Amino acid sequence: MIDPRVMVRRLDPSGDADLPLPQYMTQHAAGADIAAAVHTDMIFAPGERALVPTGLALAMPEGFEAQVRPRSGLAVRYGLTLLNTPGTIDADYRGELKILMINLGQEPATIKRGERIAQLVIAPVARAEFKQCDELPPSSRGEGGFGHTGA
Repeated sequence: MIDPRVMVRRLDPSGDADLPLPQYMTQHAAGADIAAAVHTDMIFAPGERALVPTGLALAMPEGFEAQVRPRSGLAVRYGLTLLNTPGTIDADYRGELKILMINLGQEPATIKRGERIAQLVIAPVARAEFKQCDELPPSSRGEGGFGHTGA
């Protein structure tokens, strides 16, 4: 498998130089942690959602995407997680990577500057050809709907 090279641009190089680039925290980690580029603490009331800036823009190589996923520690400790997960960063997107967070906990939760708020998983992309047909080939499952295979 090819290890893709992801180009990363700091949107404010002088103001965010203290923040790390995405980084893998262990040797076999699938996701690279992303830090919050907030200038003041961001407080999430229970049920509140907001975009958290990272101060980064990415250039994914053609044929790859970055999947934005929650960090389990934030979810367990504070009830903070991500909406629209996994989020996809396409190879042609060049805007700021912002993380859509929500507080599902019972208490307010705070995000501080430099706190690891999400992780990026880099994955290859398959592009399908969609073809209309009059009938689909049969399967062992049949045409059962949502929850059809049991509890």
